[in-house]
Amino acid sequence: MKLRVVIADDEPLGRERLRRFLQTEPHAEIVAECRNGIEAVEAIRKTSPDLVFLDVKMPELDGFGVLEALADIQLPAIVFVTAYDQFAVRAFEANAVDYLLKPFNRERFEMAFRRAHQRLQHRPKEQTPPQNHLLSEVLASLQATTTRLERLTVRSGKRISIVKTADIDWLRAADNYTELHVGSATHLLRMTIGALATQLPTQFVRISRSILVNLTRIAEIRSKSHGDCLVILEDGTQLTASRSHRANLLRLLNNQP
Repeated sequence: MKLRVVIADDEPLGRERLRRFLQTEPHAEIVAECRNGIEAVEAIRKTSPDLVFLDVKMPELDGFGVLEALADIQLPAIVFVTAYDQFAVRAFEANAVDYLLKPFNRERFEMAFRRAHQRLQHRPKEQTPPQNHLLSEVLASLQATTTRLERLTVRSGKRISIVKTADIDWLRAADNYTELHVGSATHLLRMTIGALATQLPTQFVRISRSILVNLTRIAEIRSKSHGDCLVILEDGTQLTASRSHRANLLRLLNNQP
């Protein structure tokens, strides 16, 4: 069985190392190489690979964002490539998802590839690839061990601004960017809201598919039709919370477990 493989790593040396190791594997065929998360999403949808070597930290869209963007399809087998410490790595191991901890050698790569190959080779034909919920558990475990962002660097022309996440009132998706609303100022960050949401402090909550709000800025909530609600911030900004996110928003505001 020959595995169709996608490599996703923003570091050229990282891609080169994986490419070199994979080229010596008779059971591997590289179908795409990706420099960021957006390219990874496109390549996975286009090529339907059996296996993806997915870097956890990438620009545009990180590993978390890639999996979130592919939530509507059945995922291929994933081998995470990560620089996280051993505590985070144990989260991967506990959920039977393999990893490569940078810097890794050929022996460790071969072990990861062999595990993936054996798992897929012995899978019954009617059985689907590894279930998405297993990867969700891995991400939840990993995110619990990572440090949340306290500052963001925003570039506008030749100017670079440092924005404290605690100062952000709310955020809105803008294609592959995210609008940061800080008081009367608006900054445009080159990162999707899905990728950013996994790294923000816990006081930020999603109230719709495209909007995150700082809980500490909410002054009032009013009911609307069809189960939606109006979220009014301290500065008077009015945002709509969708019905699907309303219950979680109210639970967090009430500090319920």
